[in-house]
Amino acid sequence: MYVITSDQRDSRSSADLVPAAVASVRAHGGNGLALAPERTAGDEVQVAVGDADALLAIVLDLTRSGQWSVGVGVGEVESPLPDSVRAARGEAFVNARDAVDRAKKAATRVAITAPDGGADAEALVRLLVELRDRRTAEGWEVYDLLAEGITQREAAERLGISEAAVSLRVKAAGLRTEEAAVPALARVLARLSPGPVPD
Repeated sequence: MYVITSDQRDSRSSADLVPAAVASVRAHGGNGLALAPERTAGDEVQVAVGDADALLAIVLDLTRSGQWSVGVGVGEVESPLPDSVRAARGEAFVNARDAVDRAKKAATRVAITAPDGGADAEALVRLLVELRDRRTAEGWEVYDLLAEGITQREAAERLGISEAAVSLRVKAAGLRTEEAAVPALARVLARLSPGPVPD
């Protein structure tokens, strides 16, 4: 199983982002959540995830704003699962704590701790996060429109710019690179999980 422990950066000098993060994690995790996200200690959000696609979607969403240090722990959890993530225990939770502590010191604000293969997965996820960190506001504007499932032509119409200008934004933002990398990364992350989510 995967456990994400995320800590709000500079929380003493900024607004409480935990409620919005919990809602966003729920939305991006969908049916892949094993235990619902909750505020844990202070300005932390913790969630247990049973699906690699959901895991990656949550990690990419949390790292996008630059306001969260995101630790991913992989490993066994005690079974049966409790009703609350705050009551759950196991190797994945210990590894998530290690990962979030390391994420706080990383430029890309993310780390992965796993029994085997975590370093490779972490390096690849960090590459993708670094690519996204370089994206301009215009690039994100196109990203968000295309994420709705519309075409580049439709995005151009909405933005009031030419289709060629949209294509340039897509290229500069590395959107096609990310599009190819996400499913490959999800497969790498899936290989880290020790087995099915316990009942």
